[in-house]
Amino acid sequence: MAGLGTAQETRDFPYPVTVHENIWIPLCDGVRFAAKLWLPQAAGEKLGTVLEYLPYRKRDGTAVRDALTHPYFAGHGFACLRVDMRGCGESDGLMHDEYLAREQDDALEIIDWITAQTWSNGRVGMMGISWGGFNSLQVASRQPQGLRGVITLCSTDDRYADDIHYKGGALLNENQGWGSTMLGYQSRPPDPALRDDWRELWLRRLEHMPFFPHKWLSHPHRDGYWRHGSVGEDFPRIRAAVLAIGGWGDAYSNAVPRLVEGLRGERAGIIGPWVHKYPHFAVPAPAIGFLQLACYWWGRHLRDEPADNGPLSARYYVYLMDAAAPAPAYAERGGNWYAFERWPDVDTGGGLSFNLSPGRLSLEPSKAHKGGTITIRSPQTVGAASGEYCAIWLGPELPLDQRRDDALSATFDTLPLEHDVPIVGAPVLHARFAADAPVAQLAVRLCDVWPDGRSTRITYTVLNLTHHSSHEQPEALAPGRQNPCTLRMDDVAYKVPAGHRLRLSLSTAYWPLIWPSPTAVSVTLDLAEAGLHIPLLPDEAQAAQPFAPAVSAPPLEQTELRPERHTRELHEDLATGAQVLTLEDDFGRYRNDEHGLITETVAGERYNIAPDDPLSAHMQTHWTEVVARGEWCARTETRTELRADEHYFYVSAQIDAYEDEIRVFNKRWRERVRRDRV
Repeated sequence: MAGLGTAQETRDFPYPVTVHENIWIPLCDGVRFAAKLWLPQAAGEKLGTVLEYLPYRKRDGTAVRDALTHPYFAGHGFACLRVDMRGCGESDGLMHDEYLAREQDDALEIIDWITAQTWSNGRVGMMGISWGGFNSLQVASRQPQGLRGVITLCSTDDRYADDIHYKGGALLNENQGWGSTMLGYQSRPPDPALRDDWRELWLRRLEHMPFFPHKWLSHPHRDGYWRHGSVGEDFPRIRAAVLAIGGWGDAYSNAVPRLVEGLRGERAGIIGPWVHKYPHFAVPAPAIGFLQLACYWWGRHLRDEPADNGPLSARYYVYLMDAAAPAPAYAERGGNWYAFERWPDVDTGGGLSFNLSPGRLSLEPSKAHKGGTITIRSPQTVGAASGEYCAIWLGPELPLDQRRDDALSATFDTLPLEHDVPIVGAPVLHARFAADAPVAQLAVRLCDVWPDGRSTRITYTVLNLTHHSSHEQPEALAPGRQNPCTLRMDDVAYKVPAGHRLRLSLSTAYWPLIWPSPTAVSVTLDLAEAGLHIPLLPDEAQAAQPFAPAVSAPPLEQTELRPERHTRELHEDLATGAQVLTLEDDFGRYRNDEHGLITETVAGERYNIAPDDPLSAHMQTHWTEVVARGEWCARTETRTELRADEHYFYVSAQIDAYEDEIRVFNKRWRERVRRDRV
C-alpha cells in the first residue's frame, strides 16, 4: 500500500514463528476480546510479551503494518499479542468514546490474562502509535504489576494541548475530521469467517454508535474530561520504563520532551524527520532500525538482558533537519542525528532573542529597534498553505510555500543571517495584545525565507486569546484592554542556513486548520513589549549515528484490486475570493490473500470559507467503507457536516449500511452545541 517507506525485508529470525490468526481473551464481565498471537517456537522458554491494543481492526485495519512488525519481534523470542478493543473488529461489546476508564480496565485484565499463560514469563511491554501510544502510557499510569516497559510513538501526555481536538484553546477542524474517520471505521462489520453472529453484533454496534465530535465540542476548555487520560497530570504514577518516539512531520512531537523531562523512571526520547508512522517504514527518509531498537528495549525490560553497549546511552536522540525548500511532500530530509541530555528551553536561558519593530526582527537591544504598535485583521482565507494538521503520508499533506499566507499576515523579517542557526526546541513569542471583540485568535508561524523569496514553515502555533491566562478558565476579552500572552510554538529541529532570513508571521485566522472566531476581529500588538526567543542546539550535543538500518518482516500477502489515489485541490472564486478546499482519498481495493477478505475505503473532505465572513465556514466529510468476500458484501456510507453562527455550532451526521446492496440500517444525528469562548 502507498505511504510506506523503504525498509530491508528480512526473514532471518533466530526462532520460527507460529501465528494464531484469532484467539479469544475472556474478561470478567463475560465479554470476549479478539486477538492475534505470534509465538516463537522456543521450546521450554518462558516469554516476555509485547502487547498492542487498538480499536483499528487487526483483521484488516492494521494488518499491513502488523505484518511488518510483530513477526520480527516473535522471531527474536517475544510473544506478540495484537488485541482489538471492546466494540471493535471481532471483539464483543460496544465502544462509547476514546480513552475511557473502561478501556484501561480492560487492558489490565488483558495483562493479567497474559501473565497467567503457560508461555508467559510474567512480563509485558505495551507498544503503540497514536491511540496505542496514548493507552500504553495511560495503562502504565495504572501500575499493573506485569507491565515493565512501554514504547509510545506519536502520542501525548496532555489530551487537551496536543491531540486532534484543540490547540491553544482553538478548535481544530481535525476534531470533526477525526470524529468522522472514526464513524467510518466503526461502521464496518465483523468478519463473518470469525463470528457466526456477525450481523447481530454489527447492527447492535450501529444502533449504539456514538458521534464523537458532539461530545468533544461540548468540552471546549481544559476540564476534567481532558485531564482524564492525560498522564502529565501525575508523571510519577508511571513506573515502567518509557521509550518515547516522535517525528517532526507529526502533530505529537511536543510530548516527547515533556515525557522525558517529567518522568522519573528509565526513559529516553527519539525524534526523527517523520510523519505519523512507525520509524522502520517512516517517511520522509531516513527511516531507522526501529525493530532492532525495540528488541533491545524489550530484551532489557522483559528478560533482563544487559544494557552494555546499547544504542540508548543518551537521554535524547534528535534529527536536526537541514533547510528544505517548501514542498507538499518530501521523500527524504537531509540532516544529522545529535545526542544530548537536557531539552533546550528558552525559559532557562540561552538561544537567540529578537526584538520586534514594524516589519523587522532584530537582535539589537536598543529601544531604537523596537516599539510602536501593529494591528492585524486577516482575511479568513489565511492558512490555505498550512497543510494537514497531522500528516500520515497521503500525497500533498505538508505545508506549502508560505508566501501566499505571509502576504495576508503581519510579517517581521531578520536581515540575511551571517551564520547558520540550528533551532532545537520551541520558539516562544511574548507579547501584549488588545482585541476589538470578546473572542479572538492568533496564529504565529516561524518561517525560513530563502534568498529567492520562497518561504518554508519551520514551526507554528495558534492561541485562542480568551485562553491567554488559562485553558481551564478562559475569559472573554474586554475590547481595547491590554493583555499579556505567550505563544509557545511546536518543538522543532531545523537548521537555517547563513544568507537566509527568519520571518515571524502573525494572523487572526488560520483556515482550514482551526475554526474561525465568531466575528472578524482586529488584534493590536504592543511591539515594545514583544519578543521572540529561539532555542538552539545545545553546546553539549554530540553528532551521533545511533541506529541500525531499517528492516522489516515480510510484507502482508495481498492483491491490489484497485490502486490508491489521493488528491488535494484548492478553488478560489476570483469575484468574491471565496475558497473551497477539497480532499479526496481513495485508499484502493485490496484482497488479503491469507484469508480472502476484501476491503476498500474512499474518503472526502470539503472546506468552504469566504474571506470577509467567519460565519461562512463550512465543513463536510464523506466515508465509504466496503468489506467483502465471495458473494457477500457489506458497505457503509457516512456523512458529516459542521457549521456555526455566533452562538452555536451545528453538527450533523448520518450512517447508511448496506448488505448486498440492500439498506439494512439508517441513523441520523443533528446536534447544537453552544459556543463558549471559542
